[in-house]
Amino acid sequence: MNISKFFERFGLCKSDIEKILDFALSKGGEFSELFLEHRICKSIIMEEGIIKESSENIIYGAGVRVFSGDSIGYGYTNDLSMESLKKVALTSASISKNSSGLKIKQLSPLKISKSLYSVSNPFHKEKILNKFEFVKRVYNSAKNYDSRIKNVRIYLEDEIQYVLIANSEGLIVSDERPLVKIICISVAEKNGRRDYGYFGGGGRVGIEYFKDKYTPEKIGEQASQEAILLLDAREPPAGEMPVILAPGHSGVMIHEAVGHLLEADFNRKKTSIFWDKMGQKVASSQVTVYDDPTIPNFRGSLNVDDEGTIPKKTLLIENGILKGLLQDRLSSKIMKMPLTGHGRRQNYKFIPIPRMTNTYVEKGEYSPEEIIKSVKKGFYALKYQGGQVEDSGKFTFSVSLGYLIEDGKLTAPVKQATLIGTNIDILNKIEMVGCDVEFGMQTGTCGKNGQSVPVTDGCPTIKISRMTVGGRK
Repeated sequence: MNISKFFERFGLCKSDIEKILDFALSKGGEFSELFLEHRICKSIIMEEGIIKESSENIIYGAGVRVFSGDSIGYGYTNDLSMESLKKVALTSASISKNSSGLKIKQLSPLKISKSLYSVSNPFHKEKILNKFEFVKRVYNSAKNYDSRIKNVRIYLEDEIQYVLIANSEGLIVSDERPLVKIICISVAEKNGRRDYGYFGGGGRVGIEYFKDKYTPEKIGEQASQEAILLLDAREPPAGEMPVILAPGHSGVMIHEAVGHLLEADFNRKKTSIFWDKMGQKVASSQVTVYDDPTIPNFRGSLNVDDEGTIPKKTLLIENGILKGLLQDRLSSKIMKMPLTGHGRRQNYKFIPIPRMTNTYVEKGEYSPEEIIKSVKKGFYALKYQGGQVEDSGKFTFSVSLGYLIEDGKLTAPVKQATLIGTNIDILNKIEMVGCDVEFGMQTGTCGKNGQSVPVTDGCPTIKISRMTVGGRK
């Protein structure tokens, strides 16, 4: 990536950036950092047969961060003049009152050998009329699927983000990040009752992604198929029973119930249930969990994180033993643990914090068929609406679509069930892990501390021996 083009984009040169970093250290800080961002976001909404909305939003600005011991000074601006950036740098520097005498090292570009998201036909460069046609294809496929489909709503979002990161340790690096997602929501109606189907796709991909597995027609069809299926779905059972988590979509449960509590800031603050369990058994010996920012074209993938660190595939749990945490620069410094490249921020107005990227359970040894056959009577969780997790590990998840398991077979569809449990307890009740790892629809966004970032979740088929299912029967 040609870093000189990024200098032109932000109207700054190398010596300007060095001066800003120097200003940020001038009051005695130990470390200074400049984060520059230019992001162009576009969206289209279609409903009731017409394009309801088309918009473009531009994010453009800089954030300056200073470390002084365990304290952080941070300021930001959307005015990239040297006068404004100097003011922000000096404001951030005020976190420290003692002169350390530290000077910045000469900036040396960090080279990224190969991009994880090189695309041949970038979506953000496509003409608006072609995007309209793309959205209409999804809409028509969903609306024409069945006469009981009464409404369809399509969301298309695409963006390109340019970032330049430099710090007082001499690092300077740039990244160009594409991102796209399309979501279709279909509403089916029967005898005055309505149900909703949801499907989508995306990632750090180009137009070619939507010409094979995730064609516009397939996206619309899948959303409406789910809505129609739910019209005749049963009320959920209630009580404790074996539960099987479907591959792919069930990754959101691992993300929420396990992943967040393995982010380093929660552990150094001792608010995570895992904070004192490093090296201890926290799950069944069949459970291995990774967070991998290096999977090509995935929604959570990064060539470089928002602190300029090259991300690493990070082992979190290995055969049931807690082995690692997701680190940003501050947590790594305080905990004296290696950086993993998981410092992320929503945009230049926010400080980076430890965040997940692409989190998943590693494949096991069982086929999905033998896992299902092992359950005489239980519940199969397929798709989710959301959930809540406490620091203690207690969680509840709403399952929008599942199936009854009867005599080793999936039978009647079930809607609006709830899964209830505590993460360490449930992790230890995992009896079988499938060989069929899948990932979600590449449309996920994760919220934490008021910040949202794109993520991907995944898992194989997983059998939990006993789990509480909340329902009406």
